Amino acid sequence: MVDASPKIDDGLPRAVRVAGAWSWRIILFVATAYVLLRVISLLRIVIIPVAVAMLLAALFQPATAWLRKRGMNRSLASALVLVSALILVIGGLGLIVNTVIGQLDTLSTQVGDGIREVQGWLARGPLHVSQNQLSDMIAELRQSATSNREALTTGALNTATTLGEVVAGFLLTLFTLFFFLRDGGDIWRFLCRLLPPPARVPTARAGHYSWHTLVSYVHATVLVAFVDAIGIGAGLAILGVPLALPLAALVFLGAFIPVVGATVTGVVAVLVALVTVGPVKALIVLGIVIAVQQLEGHVLQPLIMGRAVALHPLAVILAIASGVVIAGIVGGLVAVPILAVLNTAIRYLSQHPEGRPTPDREPPGTRPTDSDQAQQDQAEDDPAQAGDPDSPPPARTSVNNAAADQ
Repeated sequence: MVDASPKIDDGLPRAVRVAGAWSWRIILFVATAYVLLRVISLLRIVIIPVAVAMLLAALFQPATAWLRKRGMNRSLASALVLVSALILVIGGLGLIVNTVIGQLDTLSTQVGDGIREVQGWLARGPLHVSQNQLSDMIAELRQSATSNREALTTGALNTATTLGEVVAGFLLTLFTLFFFLRDGGDIWRFLCRLLPPPARVPTARAGHYSWHTLVSYVHATVLVAFVDAIGIGAGLAILGVPLALPLAALVFLGAFIPVVGATVTGVVAVLVALVTVGPVKALIVLGIVIAVQQLEGHVLQPLIMGRAVALHPLAVILAIASGVVIAGIVGGLVAVPILAVLNTAIRYLSQHPEGRPTPDREPPGTRPTDSDQAQQDQAEDDPAQAGDPDSPPPARTSVNNAAADQ
């Protein structure tokens, strides 16, 4: 006989009991996140190269897949792509170093003339800074450098230690990248087989869509960065700013950190122009940087990046800030792709916990929420568009082919 009498509670109001239940769960989440961040901090020498290798694998996977489809052994195809990438990077760095060395004498002269021109502009311009004030500022800078000589020496020793970590990380990145290109699909299938059987298909399909998102994001970022570098580098070369090629390369690298990277590298280009070719041309460089960034923000990002991933700008800024705090520049580099992958995986698993493919066979999170929901509703109304739930999404493009191989 079942007792239907109401259960006696502890006398606490329902709101207090609900708040208490939520509180211990939130504390558990926060503690888990703290432990995870501590583990990442302790293992950053390993985790950062693996993350960078993952991004590079997303960039080079289409080339590896193209070679394998033409009958090349997967080890040979991965090694060929890796060696070609190394040759390209080393050749580019050599060209940049030769450019810097070749312009070093001219650069020192231009910097001296530019600093004197800036000093004259500060004295005669709207700020009306006197010569005594300029001399005091220069003396304070020299005094600060002298007083902090010990700190600078310690920083040099730390730099030597960091250089060793960079070399070790570089070698680990190459090693990991080779096996990601060679055995990426096998590694993912092995990890999925470790899960309980009901979770294997949803996790495998979420990983497939997430990989598609990562490949699309990396390719779109490279294209946007290339356009930024060409636009700003061409402007610097036309204006006769020295080190135009290294500055263009810096802009290219900075564009991999959305929003923040292009701004910082643009400021560096303006400062170099200010101390080498004068304030007037520096203002022109500033106009070029602003124009290129407007082109990126209003044309390239919506047209190219918007097809790869749709993230709110606030989420992007917060992800970059968190990545920089946790892992420095590399953290800011990988923060947005990690957020994009998590966005795709979480949205897919929340909408399709049973592991069915999306109605449009595209990764979730690549369009704004409203239009994404509208297309999903339309696809659900059309049974022919749903397809076989057990079949993987078809590979319609080279990006999809790369994702399918993973």
